[in-house]
Amino acid sequence: MNSPLPAAVLWDMDGTIVDSEPYWMQAETELVESFGGVWSHSDAMLLVGSGLEGSAVILQDRGVDLAGDAIVHRLTSRVQELLRTCGAPWRPGALELLAELKTAGVPMALVTMSQQRMARQIAELVGFTAFDTIIAGDMVTHSKPHPEAYLTAAGLLGVDPEHCIAVEDSVPGIAAAVASGAVVVGIPHMVPLPESAHYDLWPTLAGRTLHGFTSLYTARRGSLGRRPAPTDPH
Repeated sequence: MNSPLPAAVLWDMDGTIVDSEPYWMQAETELVESFGGVWSHSDAMLLVGSGLEGSAVILQDRGVDLAGDAIVHRLTSRVQELLRTCGAPWRPGALELLAELKTAGVPMALVTMSQQRMARQIAELVGFTAFDTIIAGDMVTHSKPHPEAYLTAAGLLGVDPEHCIAVEDSVPGIAAAVASGAVVVGIPHMVPLPESAHYDLWPTLAGRTLHGFTSLYTARRGSLGRRPAPTDPH
């Protein structure tokens, strides 16, 4: 008997599908230095997975003398420029898994705290219409770790979030996805992710397939909040 498909897969973007974090770090460093400040790697790590508005406050504290919305605009524009000139550094296995899920007819959403204009740029760079809807940071009231973005995405797809799989790489993102009720898989990237009974950890998406997602979904349904049985790695 075949395992049931999830109603949808909800994808984080930065660090999960595309390795854009180095672009963000470059944009942050350039901005802080333009105001005479210093921005270290450890400073940049504080912003991984956070909403842009909260990041803007931290940058203001480090001497960036701009309004929050101006900081968000400057950072986003610079990262978009880097994507255009340097290309999208895809995370291993992400495009292949997107293509397989698309072929299988699984609805998908992009759920990111980046701005909508950048999310649409990334979606176009995928090369095929992978996402049925996009929820971006400038489309919601509350940033991750609040579950609003995931709940909104599931609502637009017309599915129960508890019947979805969410894929994330950051602690705030995982917290948001877990709070939405989705089955959650974490793919550690820039920051380590703690083990938890509330989500699964995969070291990479490379080699992962639709079967791996359906096995995870089947194992997790009815076992949320308890340590699940091992799932098929592929």
